[in-house]
Amino acid sequence: MWAFTDRINLIRYLIVWRTNSPLVWLPACLSAELSWVLGTIIADRLPTREARPWRKFLASWEEGKSKKHLPFPETAWPIKSVLFVYPGKRSYGEGELILWELKLLAESADHGFFLEFILPAMEEAATTSDPRWRQKNNLWGQFDICSIYAARGDRWEPFVQEGKLDLHYHPTPVQWAEGLAFDARSDHVFKRLSWLTPFDLSTTRRNARRRKEIPDQEVPTLLRILESLLDRMAVFLPGKHNTSKQVWNALNVEERTALEEAMEQAKRVPVRRHKLFSAPKGWPGRWIGIQYFPFVPPSLIPYLELASILHIGKQTHFGCGTFALS
Repeated sequence: MWAFTDRINLIRYLIVWRTNSPLVWLPACLSAELSWVLGTIIADRLPTREARPWRKFLASWEEGKSKKHLPFPETAWPIKSVLFVYPGKRSYGEGELILWELKLLAESADHGFFLEFILPAMEEAATTSDPRWRQKNNLWGQFDICSIYAARGDRWEPFVQEGKLDLHYHPTPVQWAEGLAFDARSDHVFKRLSWLTPFDLSTTRRNARRRKEIPDQEVPTLLRILESLLDRMAVFLPGKHNTSKQVWNALNVEERTALEEAMEQAKRVPVRRHKLFSAPKGWPGRWIGIQYFPFVPPSLIPYLELASILHIGKQTHFGCGTFALS
C-alpha cells in the first residue's frame, strides 16, 4: 500500500446523539440538514472576516429553501469535511441514538477548530428554540450529545461522555491510520460492493433526476473506483486545484508500480450484475445500490478500503461516495 497514506491528514469523529422527545422525525437527508444548521450556527460564531466564506456558501441554502428545493453544491462548508450519517430509520422515539461521522481532512483536520466552533454549534443545535430550526417533531432542540469519539485505527476513543468533555484529549491528524493493515492479505473472497450513500463518479454535469435507471456506461467499474480515489487524494496535496496527475507525480516508484498493477487487474474484472437505481428524492448524489463482481482481486482491497474511508466522487461533503465490500 502507499506510503502516501502517511501524508493523509484526517480526523474522524463518531458523534452519538440521544433524542429527548417522544417523537423525532428526521429529514430525508440528515447530512444536508447538518450542513445547513451547523454551518449557519458556526458562521454566526465566527469573526466577521472568517465568517464571509461560510456565509457565501450558505447563501445558496437560503435561496434554495425559499424556492422550496434544496441545492446540493459540491461543498457547502469552506473547510474540507465530510458529514456521513450512518444508514438508519427516519422516526425516533425518546432515548434512541443517532450516529454520524464528521471527517475533517487535510489542513482542516484541526481539533482546536472542532472544540472552539463545531462542538459549541452542536450544543446550541441540541437546545435551540430558534424558529428557523425548531419545528414540531424535528431533530433540532430535541436531542442530547451523548458521546463523541475519535478514531485511532479501527478503534474509537471517547473524549465526550454523557456531555462531559475531556480537555486533555487531543486527537492527531495521523492517528486514524494507526494499526490499519491496508494490505492485500485476506482469506475472504469479496464479490459484492454495496453503496452506503449515493454516489456520482461522472466527470460532466448532468441532470440525473431525469433518469431512473443508470446507463451502462456509468456503472462504476473497479478501475473507475480506483481512478476516483486518485482524484480524491488530490485534496491532501499542498495548495489548491490539484489533480490526479499531481497525486501520481507525488507517488514514489514503488507506489506507482503497485498502483499500475492494481489498475491492470481492475481492468480485467467485469461488473457481473448490479442493482443500481436513482438516489432517493431529497438526496445529493446520483445513484445507489449494489454491484456484483466475479471476485475482487486482493491487490485492490487496500485501495478500496481507503476509498471507502475518504469517500469518492462528487458531493462528498454530504457523505456521498462510500461503500462496503462483502
